[in-house]
Amino acid sequence: MNKALVSIVTPAYRAAEFVGDTIKSAQCQDHSDWEMLVVDDCSPDETCARVDAFAAADPRVRLIRQTANAGPAVARNVALEQAKGRYMAFLDSDDLWLPGKLTAQLEFMQERQAAVSYTGFRRITQDASRVGRLISVPRTLTYGRLLCNTAIVTSTVMIDCAKTGPFSMPDAPYDDYALWLSLLRSGHVAHGLNRDLLRYRVVTNSVSRSKRISAVRVWQTYRRIESLGLLKSSWSFANYAVRGWLKYRVF
Repeated sequence: MNKALVSIVTPAYRAAEFVGDTIKSAQCQDHSDWEMLVVDDCSPDETCARVDAFAAADPRVRLIRQTANAGPAVARNVALEQAKGRYMAFLDSDDLWLPGKLTAQLEFMQERQAAVSYTGFRRITQDASRVGRLISVPRTLTYGRLLCNTAIVTSTVMIDCAKTGPFSMPDAPYDDYALWLSLLRSGHVAHGLNRDLLRYRVVTNSVSRSKRISAVRVWQTYRRIESLGLLKSSWSFANYAVRGWLKYRVF
């Protein structure tokens, strides 16, 4: 495959029900210079078959098969290692981009000279029958502000590797959040595009969507990855929890 401007990183596990719509949301972008690397994490369902059908019809879509289940961080790193684009865009296998997402975000990043960006979004129910209110995002986030904030949703993130250099997902319980913190700790600022560009699917009984599990992972990130003291961790977590409650108090 020739080098693309944008590499879309999609880990997939038991994703047969939704991954087709996720791929279609990439194919519907008005910006077409992309590659999509879907890494199947040894799914026991029809995930591979669904992705394979898209890959056979669209050379921009690529299926990478893991031989053992290793979790989303490893799957994302496999994609990152093989990605050829300048910009890395993350799209989880049950989420949906709106058609103008890539064009709007690329223009926004180029205008701001941003290394990291993220966007607004709306949540949808598992069957997509209900769409929530627009979740707006702060204009910018520094490392200190991100410690206290839930603003960055993975499937909205785009990273300019020409500015950050190569990177990988940390070996952490909350790998995506740990990566954002790592990039901002190094001096980058994350820029928020306050537009409705993603549908974030709320899947019943999903471990990754569990508020309790997410809270535990955030705390572990503070203590084990960022090596914050108890007082700093407690202050950051309290702010993180309040902002999370305010963001999701209404669907």
